[in-house]
Amino acid sequence: MDEGGKRTERGSGGERESGIFPAAPDDGGVIASEDGEDIYCLTIIGQIEGHYLLGEGQKATKYEHIIPRLAAIEESREIRGMLMVLNTMGGDVEAGLAIAEMVASMSKPTVSLVLGGGHSIGVPLAVSASRSYIVPSATMTVHPVRISGTVVGVPQTYYYFNRMQERILAFICAHSAASEAKLRELLLRTDQIATDVGSILEGREAVEIGLIDEVGGLSSALAGLRRMIRGEKN
Repeated sequence: MDEGGKRTERGSGGERESGIFPAAPDDGGVIASEDGEDIYCLTIIGQIEGHYLLGEGQKATKYEHIIPRLAAIEESREIRGMLMVLNTMGGDVEAGLAIAEMVASMSKPTVSLVLGGGHSIGVPLAVSASRSYIVPSATMTVHPVRISGTVVGVPQTYYYFNRMQERILAFICAHSAASEAKLRELLLRTDQIATDVGSILEGREAVEIGLIDEVGGLSSALAGLRRMIRGEKN
């Protein structure tokens, strides 16, 4: 922080002053600039860590770091849009859904790009942006909510899981072109995943069912985001 109280933001383009970005652990985010149109690149990598710490050696994205970063991006006068890059195996359902709701409620143009994988709770994250892209080699796993460890074997446990699943389905349907009937069919398939139920979708399959908007890589995602930014300015 300098004498005037402004923070210095560090990214791939060097140092820059910002009056809004909080001092937070490095989340891998950088600011890309072209013709005064600053784009923040946010990465969601590994597991989404929520209320419980993951074990040592596991790559994780901490939701308590991402949520204030999203608020800072929304309030920044310099940032015009956000590119969210996903390569996640899923993780904490409530934490992932909280991040997805934050992204969906942003007023600035947002684009998601699925690289590698956008599995489990990564699906709501991928569809939460204004427009979504996926590379052909990436995959997305759609499966029912599950929990590891001890559970109480009473009907209320099933009821709780079912309500959580309904929340996730409602969010995905509200922010993508995928139908509820198709998603329920994918959730309950038994012929794709060993010792589990659900479906694994490759990039083009995810687009064909309306889950993701377009097949494309980094250049496509950035071009789409810049079109949205310029359209908003006009």
